[in-house]
Amino acid sequence: MRRSFQVPTTVHGHCELEGPDGGAGPRPLLIGFHGYAETAERHLEALRRIPGIDGWWRCAVQALHPFYRGKTGEVVASWMTRFNRELAIADNVRFVDEVLTRVRNDHPIREPVAWVGFSQGTAMAYRAAAAAGRRGQVLLALGGDVPPELAEIELVDFPRVLIGRGATDPWYSEERLVADVALLEKKGVTVEVCRFDGGHEWGDAFCRAAGRVLEDAERSAGGV
Repeated sequence: MRRSFQVPTTVHGHCELEGPDGGAGPRPLLIGFHGYAETAERHLEALRRIPGIDGWWRCAVQALHPFYRGKTGEVVASWMTRFNRELAIADNVRFVDEVLTRVRNDHPIREPVAWVGFSQGTAMAYRAAAAAGRRGQVLLALGGDVPPELAEIELVDFPRVLIGRGATDPWYSEERLVADVALLEKKGVTVEVCRFDGGHEWGDAFCRAAGRVLEDAERSAGGV
C-alpha cells in the first residue's frame, strides 16, 4: 500500500524591521515581499530607495522556503512552487498575518499601512492586501502578476494600486500588465501604472512614484 498526505507543522519565518526611533510616535507601516532567490535584507535595501520612506516603519518579510544559491552558498528564499501550491498560499497568508500582528503589538503603528512586492513577491503582496483584516491603503506592485485566484473573488475596499514595469522586463510583459490593469479596474480597484526605462529591477522612476503614492496616502490619513 502507498499513500501521500500532508502534515501541518510550525516553522519560523524571518523578517527585517527598521524605522524611526522610539520618540517619533506612531508611524505608518510598509510591509514588503522580495523576489525569487532574494532575502529580507536585500529587499530592505531596495525599500530604502523610496523617497520619504525614513518616516515609515519598513518590514521586509522573507519567504518560508530557503535554499542555497548556486556555487556561492548564499541562503536565499522562494515563496512557493507549484507543489502543494494551495497549502503554501494558505501558509504564507497566515505567516503574514502573524508578522503584522507582531509588528503592531511591538511598535507604535498608525495608518496608512502599505504593501509592496517585487517580482515573485508581488503575488504575495496582492494576497496580503486581499486577506480579511489586512487590507491596508496602498499596494505597490513591481514586476509581477496579479495572482490568478484574485480573479475569482470580490475585491471590496481593496487598496489603491501602483503597478511598475520596466520597458525591457522579460518576466513581466506589457500584455500581462494590461491584463492586470483591466482585471483590477473591472473589480473597482483604483490603479496607476508607472512604466520606466529598464528591466526587471527597482527603477528610479518607480521609486519616485512609490514615494509620491505613499505620501498621498499619509496625507489622506492625516499624517502629513
